[in-house]
Amino acid sequence: MSEPADVTQRLRDRPLPRSVLFLCGMNAIRSPMAEVIARRLLPSGIYIASAGVRHGERDPFVDAVLDEIGLSLGKRQPQVLDDLEDAYFDLIVTLAPEAHHAALELTRSSSVEVVYWPMPDPTIETDTRDQRLDAYREVRDRLTALIRDAFHPPGTLPLDGM
Repeated sequence: MSEPADVTQRLRDRPLPRSVLFLCGMNAIRSPMAEVIARRLLPSGIYIASAGVRHGERDPFVDAVLDEIGLSLGKRQPQVLDDLEDAYFDLIVTLAPEAHHAALELTRSSSVEVVYWPMPDPTIETDTRDQRLDAYREVRDRLTALIRDAFHPPGTLPLDGM
C-alpha cells in the first residue's frame, strides 16, 4: 500500500478531479472534517461529499476544532453511502481501514480511483478535554496538509491562503 506522501504526489501530478468523496467509518469525525476543509481549499466547481460505511452520530469535538479555524458543518448530519444523491465520484479518499475495504469493493468494476490516507481515531484519547481536543486538532491539521499537498501543485497557494 502506498504511503500518503506517494499518493499526494500522484494526485498532484494529475488534473483536479471533478468530484471527490471522503469516506470513513461513521462519517462523524474524519470524513466530515475532510469535506469541509476541501470545500474551503478546492475550487467551487469540484463536487465534494463525505460518507461513512455505517451510521454514526455527530461529534461535538469536530464542531469545536473546525470553529477554531473558521469552519462549520452547519446542520449537516452523518450519512452513509446509500444516503448520497450521486454515487459516482472521480476520486474516493478513504480515511479508515474499513472504509478503504468498502471503497475497493464498491469500485471493483469501475474506473474510480481510490486512495487511502490513514488517519488516527481521535476518540481513543479519553483523558482530559484538552487532550481530546488536541487529538481532534491533529486529525484536522493532517487532513488540511494532505488536501493542500494533494490538490495544490508546489509553488501555488491554496485559494484562501489556509
